Amino acid sequence: MSISISSWGRLDATPHEVHFLSDRKSVSATLASLHPGLAHGNGRSYGDVCLNPGGLLWKTTGLDRFIHFDDSTGLLRCEAGILLRDIQRMSVPRGWILPVTPGTQLVTVGGAIANDVHGKNHHVLGSFGDHIRQLTLARTDGSVIVCGPDARPDWFSATVGGLGLTGVIVDATIQLRRVAGPWLDTENIPYTSLDEFFHLADESEAGWEHTVSWIDCMSGTGKGIFMRGNPTDAGPRPVPSAHKRAMPFTPPVSLVNGLTLRPFNLAYYQLQKLKSGRGIAHYEPFFYPLDNLLEWNRMYGPRGFYQYQSVVPRQGGHEAVAAMLGEIGRSGEGSFLAVLKTFGNRQPIGMLSFPQPGVTLALDFPNKGEKTLKLLARLDAIVQEAGGRLYPAKDARMPRGLFEAGYPQLAEFLKFRDPGITSGLSRRLIGN
Repeated sequence: MSISISSWGRLDATPHEVHFLSDRKSVSATLASLHPGLAHGNGRSYGDVCLNPGGLLWKTTGLDRFIHFDDSTGLLRCEAGILLRDIQRMSVPRGWILPVTPGTQLVTVGGAIANDVHGKNHHVLGSFGDHIRQLTLARTDGSVIVCGPDARPDWFSATVGGLGLTGVIVDATIQLRRVAGPWLDTENIPYTSLDEFFHLADESEAGWEHTVSWIDCMSGTGKGIFMRGNPTDAGPRPVPSAHKRAMPFTPPVSLVNGLTLRPFNLAYYQLQKLKSGRGIAHYEPFFYPLDNLLEWNRMYGPRGFYQYQSVVPRQGGHEAVAAMLGEIGRSGEGSFLAVLKTFGNRQPIGMLSFPQPGVTLALDFPNKGEKTLKLLARLDAIVQEAGGRLYPAKDARMPRGLFEAGYPQLAEFLKFRDPGITSGLSRRLIGN
């Protein structure tokens, strides 16, 4: 069936032929008879990594079953189309939790592996791929590859962070982490400069598992709110009710604009400053604050938005982040969903995994056409000069040269690419 599909950035909606996968035992036969195509999970990537414009998508959300869970070891085997949310809601009451999750739990296991997603605790537990013990990969030639850190590790390294280009992930075995309950001991700390941010980040690494900050990219001073947390045994207490709301429609123009940005950022900073200090938080609002506003991507209007996430090495990271904030301030463009955090000193598990030691800045920009693209090109130059790279899961327009410079293992990765798989991103950055 032909369906118009867009990614989370809503930059456009293009026709796709969609085939729904629901039986993991028949995936390899389906791929062998129905390709070229691309696996598509819940569509929460921002750019074209999850799209195959004008082509075929194998929809994986029907592969949503738990296969086996060992309550004594926390080892979970599940199909790749299951949402992280459903794993958390099954496992947390049993005393286990996913060790690493991104800023939304509405992503599939397959998507989390293919993009090697990271969370707020990279300096402690790395990225999602670090906790995969085995996965099953179906190829379009009909073959099936079972791989993991200790079995065919080259295939595993290519597939984790491999952007869905090595095959279709059918199922995965994940090592969950023991927890006392759903609670975290948290602290919010206002900061007024990048110097303060880096001091807080360094100071927090040893004693805090989760660290992240919101930064006011329009202030010109680098002020923001630093948030940190540790799992804790808070005992029995009422779970806060989730007041989920939805953006009911797409406004005719972006609600994120020059009239709203500065007042919003100022108000948000002042509100969070009033809430500064220690507290106990449930894991869902701490890890996934935006999941309570469904369809929040509509607020950017009919033209959608670009998300831009970079990582630059720690040496020179302060200067690179300051330069990016300066460009954003001068442009008059801006973001109120601006996140600044550091990655730990550990090497990525996947050949094309995004996290690397350094500092990462993520921002959303309403699509204003050429004006926005010129700003992003100036940010590209800063990132490339600093020896950094962009996150393909968030990207819709990265130049090929920046991709090749940022991912030096690309040539090795291409040995494992499935010739029957293609995406908008692969055609743009790698070629057919």
